[in-house]
Amino acid sequence: MSRLESFIRRMSAQRVLLDHAADLVRGVPGPILELGLGAGRTYDHLRERLPDKEIFVFDTHLMGDPDLIPDRHHMILGDIRETLGFCLPRIGEPAALMHNDIGSGDDIHNAATRAWLAPLIPPLMAVGGVVVTSFTLDLPGFEKLPTPEGVPENRYHFYRRTMD
Repeated sequence: MSRLESFIRRMSAQRVLLDHAADLVRGVPGPILELGLGAGRTYDHLRERLPDKEIFVFDTHLMGDPDLIPDRHHMILGDIRETLGFCLPRIGEPAALMHNDIGSGDDIHNAATRAWLAPLIPPLMAVGGVVVTSFTLDLPGFEKLPTPEGVPENRYHFYRRTMD
């Protein structure tokens, strides 16, 4: 498969995932947490799909189109390992959706990210809230959900908070 075909497949799967996640959390109170702004494509998609939800974005730096960068209150800059664990006063309430877009194709990088990220997630998520991620996470109090049709198995993972 060419790199272009792989990119198209990944973006198509991401759209399906985010649309499915939006449907799952439409009635769940709380904001959206977007880990990794990048070019702002998924942020833009989420704000279109869930216009009534606040979206807080975490990243180490800004890039991309200024129209795809949140305002200062909703853009949290810095090392996500440091900013995510202390964001609850800023975001106001536990989140309905977290989209982890900081994974990579490197298994070692993902394992290291998994180790620090997983413990930070449970206190930030509302009951019924959903986590979408490109790598598996050990999340006590969450159930692993099947990915929607059209998404390759083990390419992305869904978790729903089931208990406090």
